[in-house]
Amino acid sequence: MYLQKEVKKLTRNLASSDSKAVKLGQLLNVCATNTLTRIMIGRRVFDYGSSGWDPKADEFKSMVVELMKLSGVFNIGDFIPFLDWLDLNGVKAKAKKLRKRFNAFLTSIIEEHQISKNEKHQNIYLTTLLSLKDTPQEGCKLSDEEVKAILLNMFGAGTDTPSSTIEWAMAELIRNPRSMVRVRQEIDSVVGEDRLVTELDLPHLPYLQAVVKETFRLHPPTPLSIPRISEESCEIFGYHIPKGATLLVNVWAIGRDPKEWSDPLEFKPERFLLGGEKGGVDVKGNNFEVIPFGAGRRICAGMSLGLVEVQLLTATLAHAFDWELENGLDPKSLNMDEAYGLTLQRAVPLSVHPRPRLSHHLYSSSSP
Repeated sequence: MYLQKEVKKLTRNLASSDSKAVKLGQLLNVCATNTLTRIMIGRRVFDYGSSGWDPKADEFKSMVVELMKLSGVFNIGDFIPFLDWLDLNGVKAKAKKLRKRFNAFLTSIIEEHQISKNEKHQNIYLTTLLSLKDTPQEGCKLSDEEVKAILLNMFGAGTDTPSSTIEWAMAELIRNPRSMVRVRQEIDSVVGEDRLVTELDLPHLPYLQAVVKETFRLHPPTPLSIPRISEESCEIFGYHIPKGATLLVNVWAIGRDPKEWSDPLEFKPERFLLGGEKGGVDVKGNNFEVIPFGAGRRICAGMSLGLVEVQLLTATLAHAFDWELENGLDPKSLNMDEAYGLTLQRAVPLSVHPRPRLSHHLYSSSSP
C-alpha cells in the first residue's frame, strides 16, 4: 500500500517536470526512502520540492553514498594492523564526521516520533524498538545507540540499493530500445493505458521480471557480498581457506562469468524466459549463477520488499513515460561506467526527460 502511494507521487512529479531533464536516481531515492520510512516510522521524511527533489533528501543520499564508499574503501590499517592507529587513509576521520551527520538525522527522527506519538503509531517499527528501550522484554533491552544503529542499517540497506538498481534498469532499457518496446507492449496488454501498474499485475509480466533479473545480473546492488568468516578450514577448487578467514563473494563477477552465461556483457532479458538458457533461474538465492540478495541463512532480510519495489517502479516508469536523454544524447553513447563503493552506483547519474504517454488524468493529484 505504501509503495503504491509513493509510486503515484513519483509519477506525478515526473509528469510535472515541465520538459526539464531530471536526475532519475535522486527522485527514485526519495521514493525508496519514503516507502521505507512509512513502514518504519509511520510517515514520509522527504518531499520532491519545487526543483524536483527536497534538498534534505539530496543530503541524505549523499550521506548514504559516502557510507557505502567508506565501507568498501581500501584501508592500510586493515592489512597492516600495527599502522591502524595512524589512520593513513583518513578513513576513521571521515567515518567520525559521517557518524555525527547520521546521528543528528536519526536523533531528529526519534524525537519527532516521540513528540507525535499517537494510536496510529502503535504498530510502527520504531515504536516497537523504543518500547524495548523503555520496557525490556524477556531480558532484551536496547540502548539509544543500538536503536540508532538498527535504523542506520535499515536506511543504508533499504534506500540506496533499490533506487540504484532501478536507475540501472532504466538505463539499460533506454540503451536497448527493442527491450523497452517489448516490455511496454507486455504491460500495455495486461494493464492497458488507463491505469498504472499495480503489485497484482507483476506475476503476469514475465518479460518485465526477466528485465529485472538481467539488471540484477549485470548490476548487482552490492558487487561484493557482505563479509563472511569461515568457521572451519576447508579447500575450494584447490584453494585452502583457513579457519577464521574473512571471505567476500564476488557477485558482480559471477553474473558475468562466460562459463555460465552466453554473451555475458550483453543485456539480454530473453535468457531468463521459459526456453531461454536460464529460464528456470531466479534471484532469490536458489541459483548461485545470480545472487544479488545473497543466499543461505544470511540472505538479505529485505529481499521481498526490494524485489517488488524494483519490479513495480521499473514497470511503472517504462509504462507511464517515453524517455529521452538530456541534450538529445544518442542512447548508444550513454555512459555505463560504475562508481567504486560497497553498492554499485552509476559514475554518471542518469539525466533524462520523461514524456507522459498514458491518459492525462493518471498524472493529476486528483487521480485515485
